[in-house]
Amino acid sequence: MSSIRLYILDALVVEGPMHGHQLRLLAEKEHVHDWTDISVGAIYGALKRMSLEGLIEEVRSEREGAYPERQIYDITHDGRIALAVTKREALREIVQRADPFDLAMSRLDLDKLETLPDVLAARIARLKAMVVEAEAHLASISQYLTFTEQIVMEHKAAKLAAEVEWHEDLYQQLPAIIADESARKDH
Repeated sequence: MSSIRLYILDALVVEGPMHGHQLRLLAEKEHVHDWTDISVGAIYGALKRMSLEGLIEEVRSEREGAYPERQIYDITHDGRIALAVTKREALREIVQRADPFDLAMSRLDLDKLETLPDVLAARIARLKAMVVEAEAHLASISQYLTFTEQIVMEHKAAKLAAEVEWHEDLYQQLPAIIADESARKDH
């Protein structure tokens, strides 16, 4: 499932034909980089890929002032079908990315177990700071968000808060983890 594909196709349906720079400005205005996995700079490459796939098409070129000529894109019939499928998949699919932290925890450096409490405490502090940052950022941009976008941004903070809770529980289990790992080292 491609978030950027969903975003561009939907923007073309809602806003009408646009060139890449207009899409980029819209994405920046909507702060999509804050609450999605979309990199605003990736819009241009996505436009080229979707054009090659027949999901969008160039409908005309425009030149404004001294700016270079820009291709205006619109969604095709196949693009509308792809958008409907992508939206349906995005609403149904659960995406949970693996965190390299889990692998690192399962492969601890047995000669440095004594550093684990400090490393984990620093990670928890960073996660707590990220919760505060997410909440502050949401407060600063909430006037630009729709009600639904606000809820989606709250989801980000809630996931971070859940991470803090899980890490704090892990921290409480460190004595048992270190004892288990030390026993493994001795064998």
